[in-house]
Amino acid sequence: MFRLEKIFQQDDHLFMNITILLRSFIVFLSIYIFSILEFNSIFDLFNYNIYITSKYFYLSLYLPIFYLLFSFIFRITKKKYVINILSFLLNDIIPLLITLPFILYIFFIIKIDFNININISYLLILIIFNLFIVKKFFDLFYDYLMNNNIIQRNIMLVGSIESIERILNEKKSKINIYKCCIIKTDSKEIREKARNILKIPVFTEAAEMRLILEYHVLGQIWILDNNEDRNFINYFLDFVIQFSVDIIIVNLNDNLKNNSNLLFDNLINNKYSYSNYQTSNFYGFNLFIKVMLDKIFSIIFLLLLSPILAFALIFILIEDGFPFFSITESTGWDGRRFNVYNLRIFQNNQFVNKVLLYENNKKLLKIGKIINNLHIDKIPQFFNILMGDMSIVGPRPHVIMDDLIYSKVFNKFLKRNKAAPGITGWAQIHGYRGSKPTSELMKKRMEYDLWYMNNWNIWLDFYIILKTFQIIFTKPKC
Repeated sequence: MFRLEKIFQQDDHLFMNITILLRSFIVFLSIYIFSILEFNSIFDLFNYNIYITSKYFYLSLYLPIFYLLFSFIFRITKKKYVINILSFLLNDIIPLLITLPFILYIFFIIKIDFNININISYLLILIIFNLFIVKKFFDLFYDYLMNNNIIQRNIMLVGSIESIERILNEKKSKINIYKCCIIKTDSKEIREKARNILKIPVFTEAAEMRLILEYHVLGQIWILDNNEDRNFINYFLDFVIQFSVDIIIVNLNDNLKNNSNLLFDNLINNKYSYSNYQTSNFYGFNLFIKVMLDKIFSIIFLLLLSPILAFALIFILIEDGFPFFSITESTGWDGRRFNVYNLRIFQNNQFVNKVLLYENNKKLLKIGKIINNLHIDKIPQFFNILMGDMSIVGPRPHVIMDDLIYSKVFNKFLKRNKAAPGITGWAQIHGYRGSKPTSELMKKRMEYDLWYMNNWNIWLDFYIILKTFQIIFTKPKC
């Protein structure tokens, strides 16, 4: 529903930032509690006058703020969340030990009276203990997200049998799941040998890639580069570049022989360097904000449009009975299928036949013409957004048959699936919308969608939403 696997698809940056914010709050809370319980009982915890008049008041203000700042500055890992005690010491405790003398120096400069006694040691122990508890909580939560396949990265390995076997035998992060692989061979014997050795599904370049991506719910393709045959790497790049998942090139010869679980967060399996050959812009904090805004705006739009939706449902029922909705199977993010919901605008025995929909508009309901012209039929797609299948702004979803047809005409067409499909988009506000496009107009729609995906930011989404209200009654180009 919240696409956590996409938010964490490339790194754990957002998760780590949340842990830092919470740790800083815990530091403040520890000082607040200690300032009251030092000479009072637990029943005085909400007596703010005790806290304000205590000698720890200024400490509770300065220490969390500078601990937050130093945690961002001095953190060892920025992309990879690590579960071990060394991570706790380096990322949690070291910033605290740096902050304490810095705060005392600040107090000395601005002449804040602060007496150091044995109770300060007790306070420090309390803060460290609470930080340890918070660290354990986040460790358990992160482990839960991985074990339940909520944030795991489903990966296809591409390369020689030897390279794939090498990666499979490495100690890997639990967040990486190797779902299948592709090798270059025409021999059934070699393919069977690979299956016996690798113990994961093995495909060749002759396989239907789109079906593989969908069935294995893939999010990344790793091309394993051993620097032995550059033509081999280029061959597979040409093969997978047209599809919608992230493509990463792993340099197997650049082996740092690092067995640490902590010090490097720019390595695969803490060992191999890599480069992002083609990755989606939709991940991390920005995607999290986009998803949250999608949910909020969808609820608002559904509430505002509910009277219109209710009247449309009543007129459909009066004219042609049930069902109210038409359901179309479409291609979503990473090529995964989902059902798109629309108000039914065609007669009961016609709305399931796509050819008739395009060629025989006499089958439209009388109310269907009004619903279609005013785009009221798209209102139920806000429920698709709440379910996590769509976004308010993104490339418009096409039925699966259209994706198959146009992907054979345009090599980059399936790259439109590197983001959640939307109710409106960059192509739509430029007039490229409608159900009966020519190949040339569909190419323009694709180009506008790809531009949006390559240049996406939150403000662009706001612009597209506002522009949609302006052009909603204009005639489309397709």
